[in-house]
Amino acid sequence: MKKFLCILILFSMCMPVLAEVCNCEEKTIAVEHMFCEKGALSNKVLITNLRNIICKGNVFRVEFTCNLHSEKAKAGETVNFSVPEAIYTQEGTLLIPACSKVVGKIIKIQKPRIFNKNARVYIKFECLLLPDGSAIVMNARPNTENGELKEGPWMTAGKITASTLGLGIIGAGTGVGFSFIPNPAKIGTGLAIGIPIGTSLGLITGLITPGLNYHAKCGESIKVILCDNLAIQKFCE
Repeated sequence: MKKFLCILILFSMCMPVLAEVCNCEEKTIAVEHMFCEKGALSNKVLITNLRNIICKGNVFRVEFTCNLHSEKAKAGETVNFSVPEAIYTQEGTLLIPACSKVVGKIIKIQKPRIFNKNARVYIKFECLLLPDGSAIVMNARPNTENGELKEGPWMTAGKITASTLGLGIIGAGTGVGFSFIPNPAKIGTGLAIGIPIGTSLGLITGLITPGLNYHAKCGESIKVILCDNLAIQKFCE
């Protein structure tokens, strides 16, 4: 009995203090607005006596906390993000404190395909972790076309350009080499023939080869769009 009482006392000392649960009826106090991000479908925030509710369709930014390479990642893996700056409404209500975390899960990876189709990474954001340790269920996805993460058009264009220039140089060299065989004076003719052939092959090669893998660096930001309302509980006074 004495041993049981000691355990009970120790448990009560170590148990964290729980916030008082309100039994009062929830009422809307105000309708406020987030600062609009491009692509947002809503900027409405419901302020109640119990919660701050960021409505479905709102968009905010998060940052990768580690590198992500699509060729090494797998479906089912967890990807962590941070909220670098506190998020307020236009009216001044704090919604998400700075240094909060967002936890996502990779639900699908589509590898690069021929005809220069870049890899696609699909992530579902499932949890918001506040600095005080509170964990809030969320349902969100990247605010991109079809909810996919992939390399942008500039990276793809760079790959095609590199292939075109590379084979263009080879074609120029080949043309010069052939021009020397019958007559050294025909270098210009060899270049005129070799360069177009090389660049054309390079362009075709760049277009029909597999696309790029998706690479995100630690600290790189992406936009997240809420698929459902995100309700952040208030502590009762």
